[in-house]
Formats: sequence, structure tokens, C-alpha cells
Amino acid sequence: MAVMSSEHRETDTRSGSISLCDQADSDADRHELVRRIVQSPTFGRSERLSTLLTYICDMALKGREAEINEQKIGRDVFGRSQDYDSAVDGIVRSQASRLRQRLEMYFEQEGSNEPVRIVIPRGGYVPVFQTQRTTLLTSPAVDSVKVDPQITSSTSAEISNIQSSNFFTLQWLHWGLSLVLGVMLIALWIHDHRHHEPTAEAPPTHPFWSHLFIWRKATMVVAPDSGLVLFRSMTGRVIDLKEYLDAGYRTEFDPSQTGPTATRKDQILNFANARYTSMADLEAILSLTNHAQALGSGVSVRYARDLRPNDFKSGNVILLGASSADPWVELFEPRMNFVLGDNYTRFYGVLNRNPQKGEPARWESKRDDPQQRVFAVVAYLSNLAGDGNALIIEGTTVAGTEAATDFINDEARLLPFLNRIRRSDGSLPHFELVLEAHNMSASAVQSQILAWHTTN
Repeated sequence: MAVMSSEHRETDTRSGSISLCDQADSDADRHELVRRIVQSPTFGRSERLSTLLTYICDMALKGREAEINEQKIGRDVFGRSQDYDSAVDGIVRSQASRLRQRLEMYFEQEGSNEPVRIVIPRGGYVPVFQTQRTTLLTSPAVDSVKVDPQITSSTSAEISNIQSSNFFTLQWLHWGLSLVLGVMLIALWIHDHRHHEPTAEAPPTHPFWSHLFIWRKATMVVAPDSGLVLFRSMTGRVIDLKEYLDAGYRTEFDPSQTGPTATRKDQILNFANARYTSMADLEAILSLTNHAQALGSGVSVRYARDLRPNDFKSGNVILLGASSADPWVELFEPRMNFVLGDNYTRFYGVLNRNPQKGEPARWESKRDDPQQRVFAVVAYLSNLAGDGNALIIEGTTVAGTEAATDFINDEARLLPFLNRIRRSDGSLPHFELVLEAHNMSASAVQSQILAWHTTN
């Protein structure tokens, strides 16, 4: 069993099993450990991960380990229907992957002196309460059908490293294959949700999402082109929207501009033409889908490369990623106050075009910043035709985009902000805000609002 009684138990670790010697902590101690974890700074702004950890630990401490499985977690923790398809909807796997990372961060930082650690072995969701001196040896249980989310989640770290450095090694193919898995998951999700029928009765409204997800209408969500980020990293060349539409960079480029990568022209073009996205973007799409379905709406996921200007002339739209990965953001930047800037070799940050009292003209972080600060912008604007709304979720790195996604999904932070900017008549203005977060293991932690402006 994953949770052992307080009596003395010992197993030979050389055989590859779990050793929990001299286990003296009680269930009350373990509940208290869970409470300390979820109230820590590492977990303080991650309600979903805190709920997931509390749920699986409570189940285990009640001796119900056999009931801890992906299907049940999806229903009880994430509100999925009784018959939802976990092979398509990977929210449990992706959130469990993030939970493992956050637990590692907690026990490396504020929980470094805890006598007992909580570990969730890969291949399952049953927590193990492990003494600090204990060695945990497990053999991964690999499902022969489902894709291990640990593989695709590594993509976020890899793309983040690409965005923060010009150095690119022979691991291209490994990264590329990991990214392809993310695209495969999106394709499966699209196939499933194209047949989703909206609810028959009008659902309740939401003070923010109801402006983007209209009952019985689909909102276009633009998935970013991470292959474009890889191309820029290898060549140092910035592709604007016009070049992106012309697509000439995907067939030919001047090798003299690419320095030491000139001999790798074929590989560069292969990456330029491949269709990649990241696990962070996939998680964002899934969360947006949940909001849409709750309001009787739906999403139409479109890859950035497949769109044309006419697609933006009407209707609501959500764009994921900065212009370096989604050049369509350029269509909205002339009306935006907070715009991402990237020197790419030295620093990145956010330009403040119209600083208010006390605000700087820009927020910057150098590539070698020891604090590993990242920035994000959430821009809620009118669409290009003025008859709908647009939402832009972008960050200076993958972790930055994750910070923006976490903010809009966290009701405890989003709703107080909306109440603060609401007009006297109760209506919601369009707005932009800048977030700062810290990049830790390619995940965003401890984000905060630096500035916000209403635009009408």
C-alpha cells in the first residue's frame, strides 16, 4: 500500500521496492503536512493543484488507494462527466505532472526540513508518504495506448530554454518529436469536440467568459506555431506577419545570415515546415474549452499557419502566445498599450507605451537574470471589426504564458480584479494587464500584477 500504518515496516530497497523504515508519523501528522503544503507560497496561487493533492491524500489516508484512478479524479476533482474519455481529455495526467513538479519545488525550498515527503510515483496517482532518509525506487508503469504526459510536458521546458538562449544543440530531433506528441493530443481533442452539442437550456453567465463564449456559438482559438520559435532560435531571424503569410522562409533562406547553422539548412527548413506546439498551450486550450462548455458554447481550434486575414474580420477570438510564435498578434498590437519586446540575445520584457503615474516605460529581465523573472500580458480588446471581443494571452517565455493562463483561470484572483475595474453602471471595460512571475523548472510561480489599464 502507498500509505502505511504507523507500525514498523521494512522492505529491501535493493529489490526495487519501497522502503519506509521506522514510520512513526500519524495520519494527523500527514494531514497537517498536506495543509502546510497547500498553504505554502509554492502552492498558494495554484488552487487546482492544491485541490488535487488534498483529494488524493485524503483518499489514501482513508485506505481508499484502490479508488484513486484517472477516471475518478477527472470526475471528482475536475468536474468531468461520468462517461468522459480520459484518453482524449488528458487534464488529469497534465495536472498530475505539474503537481509532481510543484511538490519537488516545495521540498527543495520551504519544505526542505520536513521529516516526511509526499511523492507521486510516475504511472499512477497514489501518493507515497516517504521519510527523508528513504530511497524510493519504482519501475514506471507505461500504458501501451496513452501518451505519457511527462514526455510532452518536457516540451515546455525545452521551448522555454530555446526562447531564453541562442544555443541550440543536436537534441533538435528529440525536442521535435516531443512537440509532435503535443500536436497529436490537440488533434485528438479537436476530433472529439467537433461533435459537441451545446446544452439545450441557456446556461448561467460569467462576468468575464460570457463576453468571449456566446451560447451556441464557437469562439476561434489560435494555437501558436512553436516551429516558428525554433526557426528563429536557429537562424536569429525575426518573421513578421507579412513574411509569415508569404511562407518564403519555409522554403529558402540566406545561409550566410545563420552563422554556424549554415551547414544545417535542411534541418532548419524541416523545423520551419513542421507543425509544433507546446504542452502549456495544450493545457490552455483545454481550460478554455472547459469555460466554453460551461456556458453552452464551444471552441474552434485553428493553427496559426492555417489562418488568413479574413478569419479575423468578425466573431470572438482568443490568441495564445506572443507574436514570435503567433504573428497574428501583430494585428492587435497597434491598439495595445503593453507590448512584448525581445532583444533575443540580451533581454526581454514589456514595453509600456503610455506609462501612468508611477509606472516605468518598460519592464525588462536579462537572459542571465538570477531571479529568472518572466513577464506576461493579458489583453482583453474589441475584435478587429468592433462587433465582438478578442483575448490575447502571451508571455516572454512559456512560463510567462502559463502565468497569464493561470491568472485568468483563477477565480480568486480574476473576479476581484474585474470588480476593481468595473464601470459605475456595472459593465466591464476592455483592459490590459502585465504580470511578473518567476520561472522555476519551466513553470511559473508567484505571479503578481505589475500594472493594468482599461482601454475604453
